[in-house]
Amino acid sequence: MKKILLIEDNKDIRENLAEILELSNYEVFVAENGKTGIEKAINHLPDLIICDIMMPELDGYGVLHAVHRNKDLRKVPFIFLTAKTDRNDFRKGMEMGADDYITKPFSGTEILNAIDSRLKKIELLKTELLPGVEGVQHFMESHLDKESLDMLAEEGKMNKFKKKEIIFSEGNWPHFLYLIRSGKVKVYKTNDNGKELITGLYGPGDFLGYVPMLEETTYQDSASAMEDSEVVTIPGDIFSKLIFNNRDIAQKFIQLLARDVSEKENQLMNLTYNSLRRKVANALVLLEKKYIQNEEKAKAISISRGSLATIVGAAKESLIRTLGDFRSEGLIDIEEDGGILILKKGKLESMRD
Repeated sequence: MKKILLIEDNKDIRENLAEILELSNYEVFVAENGKTGIEKAINHLPDLIICDIMMPELDGYGVLHAVHRNKDLRKVPFIFLTAKTDRNDFRKGMEMGADDYITKPFSGTEILNAIDSRLKKIELLKTELLPGVEGVQHFMESHLDKESLDMLAEEGKMNKFKKKEIIFSEGNWPHFLYLIRSGKVKVYKTNDNGKELITGLYGPGDFLGYVPMLEETTYQDSASAMEDSEVVTIPGDIFSKLIFNNRDIAQKFIQLLARDVSEKENQLMNLTYNSLRRKVANALVLLEKKYIQNEEKAKAISISRGSLATIVGAAKESLIRTLGDFRSEGLIDIEEDGGILILKKGKLESMRD
């Protein structure tokens, strides 16, 4: 049962609204002023807060400020209730981070719809983006209005890239957001001697190219198809409109940015400190997680030894010897076409030497 905190100084409104919420199967906590409301928020950690603006002791803006300063409460959806309809008051509340703004008098249906909408969105933001194109579609449909979805469908174009074909190049200015529909794509950097280092691996449902658009800089990496791939290109101006006009979309891309940073930090630690065996083991686990784990049955990893060597950061010959050792130890099997089938994932994950 979801918990809702109702902070309202008007006794009649407070009791009537609490009754409506309880009849709708919510657990309701009430407070008659902002100070008491903050205390109850900390004690009960509600799933959503409904708060009046004009109250004694501490007004709604003060409550919202206190909520956002508390690490346990800052992500809780916050809905303002007010009899004031001045646009400046509305903007002040939204700029401070309120999720919705309902004016009095309101109907029970209106408040229940607002609550349902906010609780659904917060649940979506708590979860990782579901894997694959279906996960992206589900996320977009949950967060975009019909006009935005129609705009994406109209402006987004499907492009086919052959194996090894360049999707974008380091140093160029970004013009598109890329969404992989099928296939595999690698993102890499090349030094002055032409040596390549793979900095990211992507598959169906993954976005590419959003970092330089957000930073308004050129591409810091290049991207190419590792196999025949289908990629949807979304014009940069459409992406910008979605980011700046939809807070939920912006927050999801912030989460993607944070994940990318974390993955690159782990990759750097792996390249710098781990033994060759552990580097190869980590690379195989990463590839299995990225491309294979959602398959219904075990499937071999299809990747060239050269590409795998650039992920590991080792010479191709050294990589091949290590794969041979893993095969002899029963950790992997190597199929006739070169595909690598992981047999003992747990031992690869826990490898220390």
